[in-house]
Amino acid sequence: MRPRNSQARLIVGLAFHDYVHERVMTSCFVLALSAVLLPLLVLFGLKFGIIGNLLAPLEDDPRYRQIRPVGSGSFSPDWFDEMAARSDVAFIVPRTRAIAATMRLRLPDSDTGRIISVELIPSAAGDPVLGDLGPPSGFGDVLLSQDAADKLGFAAGTRAEGILSRTYTGQQETVLLPLTVTGVASAGAFDRDGMFVSHDLLVAVEDFLDGRAVPALGWDGIQVQDDLRHFSGFRLYARDIADVAGLRRGLMARGIDVRTRQADIELVQSLDRNLSIVFWIIASIAAVGYGISFGSSVWANIERKQRDFSVLRLTGFRTRGIVSFPILQALLTGVLGWLIATAAYFGVQAGLNALLAESVGGGQAVCRLLPSHFMIAMILTLTAASVAAALGGIRLARLEPSLALREG
Repeated sequence: MRPRNSQARLIVGLAFHDYVHERVMTSCFVLALSAVLLPLLVLFGLKFGIIGNLLAPLEDDPRYRQIRPVGSGSFSPDWFDEMAARSDVAFIVPRTRAIAATMRLRLPDSDTGRIISVELIPSAAGDPVLGDLGPPSGFGDVLLSQDAADKLGFAAGTRAEGILSRTYTGQQETVLLPLTVTGVASAGAFDRDGMFVSHDLLVAVEDFLDGRAVPALGWDGIQVQDDLRHFSGFRLYARDIADVAGLRRGLMARGIDVRTRQADIELVQSLDRNLSIVFWIIASIAAVGYGISFGSSVWANIERKQRDFSVLRLTGFRTRGIVSFPILQALLTGVLGWLIATAAYFGVQAGLNALLAESVGGGQAVCRLLPSHFMIAMILTLTAASVAAALGGIRLARLEPSLALREG
């Protein structure tokens, strides 16, 4: 009896030499496999590319993750702490009443320059719409929206002056607040005249307009102790677009009416699901069809070589080693078919992307796959080929060694 390692090496060598000897038939198997695999790669590449182009703006644009309250409510500090602790919440800050969240803005000591009214937007560290810009801090550092900055001609580093007016004890009062523009947000961060401010400044403005004193800024008013201040609104962003629906349902269940862009998100997600279903149906049909075809071919090849395999059994080769003979050849077919299909895919991909480049625009690829997709395709291909070859292996396991003697 030969040692197991020696038998294994002999089986591998015999399988390879037989594969090369039957090169016409094996070439047909390889081309048949690549002909099945190539359309699947192109189809999945189109599905992944198109859906990726649709999902990318939704995932990259924080506005699709924003959850906006409708009307005014009353939200306590404990409620904000609870929401901030949730794993599906990326950012949340309190917001004051809209009527108390505006300020006029101009150049310092300029009575003749342009003055615009800006909406105050509460911000803090981690604000999704500010990107790499540092958040506003204290009572003096602010960031402007693109529209406001363009109208006033302000840029990062510009010194500005905020103007607030109120009627207090029957008298009209106006205060001037020195500000420093630390940055200008992108055009998509806020599409109106706005100014990103810290929580402290936002609260101070509301207190002033409500007639309360703001000692930190020297503004007189009613002295009020309010350790549990409630806010009328919030700025809330989900961690991912997939979290928007759950957050919306949770808030609505608590009686908080909100608005989201869930309809846009669900449209793309629905398209993704439908295309995935179509792809896997086609892939499954193709895989089953090829598996049956390949398995039948292996079975027919074994029937043709019954005597050769019986001789191996007669010379002492184990059943397990002989059964692995067609599986090894199937794996080699799978690797070669995958390589040919992958090489052909890159040619088709380049042609499709060049053909549709103008209609898509933005340099986006209509057809594309990631390296992980090719590895998954290879694993699935080798698995399918091995399963198909196992059908022939069943026939091999039943061969009698005496067949070689009877037909000798």
